[in-house]
Amino acid sequence: MQRVCLALPTMRPCPETIAELAEEAAYAVANFGVEVHLLVLDTTDAAGFAENARAVAALAPTAGVVVHHLGEDRQRHFLRRVTEGSGAADPDLLLDLMLPRAVAYGSCVNRLFLGAAALGCTSAHLRNDDADFQVVDGRKIFPIHHELLSIGRPAGEAVAGVSRSELDAADADKPVMLVSGSFIGELNVDIGEIHELDPAVYRDLVRLWTPPVWSEEERDAMVDVSFKGAGSEPFSTDESVLGVPDIWDVYMCNIALDHRAYEVLPLLPSIETIGSDYALLHALVHSRLPGVVHNRHIVNYYTPERRIGAGFINYQMRFVKFLLSMLYLYPVYGGMIDLGRGMLDERHALKAEPILDLVRGSVDWDRTGNVHCLDVLDRSYRKLGGKYAELADVVAGRRQQLLDEAQQDAERWAVLVEAWGALVAAARAQGLDTGAPGPDADAEVPAR
Repeated sequence: MQRVCLALPTMRPCPETIAELAEEAAYAVANFGVEVHLLVLDTTDAAGFAENARAVAALAPTAGVVVHHLGEDRQRHFLRRVTEGSGAADPDLLLDLMLPRAVAYGSCVNRLFLGAAALGCTSAHLRNDDADFQVVDGRKIFPIHHELLSIGRPAGEAVAGVSRSELDAADADKPVMLVSGSFIGELNVDIGEIHELDPAVYRDLVRLWTPPVWSEEERDAMVDVSFKGAGSEPFSTDESVLGVPDIWDVYMCNIALDHRAYEVLPLLPSIETIGSDYALLHALVHSRLPGVVHNRHIVNYYTPERRIGAGFINYQMRFVKFLLSMLYLYPVYGGMIDLGRGMLDERHALKAEPILDLVRGSVDWDRTGNVHCLDVLDRSYRKLGGKYAELADVVAGRRQQLLDEAQQDAERWAVLVEAWGALVAAARAQGLDTGAPGPDADAEVPAR
C-alpha cells in the first residue's frame, strides 16, 4: 500500500487545522486507498502544545490514518539520532541547522522531509497552520485529491487524471515530482498595509526582491503579481494542468512533493527569514520536470500577533531578511535555469552535485546589492512613519549583522546540501521513534 505523509509544521495552537487535516487524511484513504501518516511537528510553548495535543487526542481513529504529534523535545531526540547516525564530522552543527532555537521556515520543512523518509513515505503533502480549505455546498475542497491522482506517477500515466495536458511527448516517462495549488485571500506576505499607506513605497519595496538583471518593465510586472496567489476567485469546478509548471504557479503552502525531490535537496536553514523554503521548487521547475498545477486553492489568513508590537517587528524583520537572501539565491536560480535538465540523472531524478556547486559559488557574492537594499528599506520605512519608522531604527541598528547573516545563511545551506543524502539515509534507517523520554507528551493515533 502506498504510504504518504500529510505534513504540518506549527509554532502556535491550531486545533482547528489539526482537525481539518485529519479530515483530509480520511478523504485520501477513502478515495485513493493509501495509508496516510499525519505528521504534526509542533514547536509551541507548553500551553500551546497541550492545546494541540488535546485536538489530536479528540480525533476519531480512522483505518489507514496514523497521527504523529511531536513536540520539540521529541523532534530533537529524533534529529540527534539522525545526525549522529549520518556519520557527519559535526553532528551538533547539523542538529542546529535542522532545529535551531529560533523560527526557521526552511528548517521546519526539512524536519518534515526527514520525518517522511523515516516513515517510509513516497510523498510529502505540505500544509500551513494559517490557512483554511475552501468549502463549496458544504464540501471541503481538499488539495490531496489532485495530489494523489498524479504525484510520483510517470507523466504519461498522469494525463488521465488532469483536465488539460501540455506535456511534451518526450517527457512521458518522467515522474510527476510536484503537484501544487495556490491560495486565495490575503497576500502570503503580510505587507498589504504598506500598499494601503503608500502604493509607491510598496512598489519600491517589492521591487527589491526582483532579479536585478531584469528590465524595469519586467520588474514592475513582477511587482504586480507578487504575493497575490490566485487572487480572490473561489473554487467552482476542478481544473488541473499537466506540464512543466511556471515557478509563479507553485506554492509551498499547498503542495505535494515526490520523495525523489525532497530526499535530494533540502531547503535553506535560514533563521527568521520568510521565503526560505522555495529553492527546491526552483530546482524542479528549472530542470523541466513534469508537474501538475490545480485550482483547489487554500484560503490564506493572517494571525493577529504579527500586526502589533514585538510581533510586528519580528515579522517585518523576516521580510527584510528575505529581501537580503535574494542576493545569494538569484545566482543559484539563474544557474539552475542554465543547467536545465543537466540537473537530472539518467533516471530523471535531481542530482545534488551541480546544485551544491551553484550554492557554493554564491556565498562570496558582492554585498553591494544588499547595502543598496538596506538603504532603500531605511528610506521607505521612514517615509511611512509610525511603527515603520521604529522598524527602520531596528533595521539600522542591526545593519552589519543583517549583511553578515545573509551570507552565513548561504554558507550554512551549502553545508546542509552536502550532508543531506546521508541524513536522509540515516532517517530511513532510524525510523521515527517517538518514545524518547521528555516533558512533552507526543501523541500517536494508530490506524485500526
